[in-house]
Amino acid sequence: MADLLQRLRAVAAQARALDDTTSRPLETVIDEAVDACEVVVAGRRTLVFGSNNYFGLTRHPDVVAAAKSALDRFGSATTGSRIANGTLAMHRDLERELAEAFGRRAAVVFSTGYQGNLAVVGALCAAGDFVLLDADCHASLYDAARLSGATIVGFRHNAPDSLARQLGRLPAGGKNRLVIVEGLYSIHGDVAPLREIVRECRQADAYLMVDEAHSFGPYGDRGLGCAEAQGVSDAVDFVVGTFSKTLAGIGGFVVSDHPELDALHMLARPYLFTASGSPANIAGVRAALAIATGQRDLATRVWRAVHRLRAGLIAMGFRIGATASPIVPVTIGTLGRTLEVWHAVLDAGLYVNVVAPPACPADACLLRMSCSSSHTDAHVDRALEVLGGVGRELGIVPAR
Repeated sequence: MADLLQRLRAVAAQARALDDTTSRPLETVIDEAVDACEVVVAGRRTLVFGSNNYFGLTRHPDVVAAAKSALDRFGSATTGSRIANGTLAMHRDLERELAEAFGRRAAVVFSTGYQGNLAVVGALCAAGDFVLLDADCHASLYDAARLSGATIVGFRHNAPDSLARQLGRLPAGGKNRLVIVEGLYSIHGDVAPLREIVRECRQADAYLMVDEAHSFGPYGDRGLGCAEAQGVSDAVDFVVGTFSKTLAGIGGFVVSDHPELDALHMLARPYLFTASGSPANIAGVRAALAIATGQRDLATRVWRAVHRLRAGLIAMGFRIGATASPIVPVTIGTLGRTLEVWHAVLDAGLYVNVVAPPACPADACLLRMSCSSSHTDAHVDRALEVLGGVGRELGIVPAR
């Protein structure tokens, strides 16, 4: 007879195989944050190349000061949703500032980025509609499409020709189709060909939504993401993003020129039934937004770290992603081999992320590294030293 707990038992059995290790990849505990790119793990200072803190703003004095001031003025939480007592003036101020930054008519802010995607897709789409998703889209986007009740149509990753074929198979004359892609994909660090995707959407009269969660900050003249960098911002109907990366907080947002966005919150259940972002968080995000869009030297520093890290990894013989981006995937092989490398790297004082199936093929598990403007040349060189030493010791790269 089926048992609701069986799936949990299976996962627990897999986890027990790692009980003799000092840390598990999905359960690493950080005891203290020393600064924007160093933490303490198991009592040891550890260099972090596995964070999405792209501009290092989590420790920026302006961000911290804004959060502290809001905590003093408003307390720790709103204890209510946006439609109850959870909308403070600063929530509306942040929405206005986001709309102005993107040059859009309006913006809506949500409590998390995940819920933002659920809210937007759920408010736009319903049974009888079509959501066309890139195969590598984030889990929140697939969950959003499923929960909406719309028909999900997938297309090959970063393949405008595949999107065109799928759009061509839909009933003619409909406006009930939403294409969703990401600007920068979070696993392999590759960038969407947005000009071509825009072209296919226009020909099929489909709406386009671009998730700029990982690309906001490093990409574009004003840091608005890949759509800005590729010159197609005006052709994107809905831009969604998160506060939990470059903007050093928690939350999500959508911006759009469609006037109908004003009514979105009335259909968006995550907006209606989730407590709003805390005052300290919202205030910190507002400060981070001003810094991220105003101090573009931060992007220059991110890209310096990216190019130095990639050049060093290639020189040592590591297999890395083809696209130069703040996300640097290092392919190792099987899960067992990848965990072996991950543990050795962590023991040597370097934290990176592990990517395992189903997020990748079983024989192409990888270490996911990410670069920050806070990473100095010395930080990058230290990371390369650790990876090189472990890689040579375990036979991942050739000995010198």
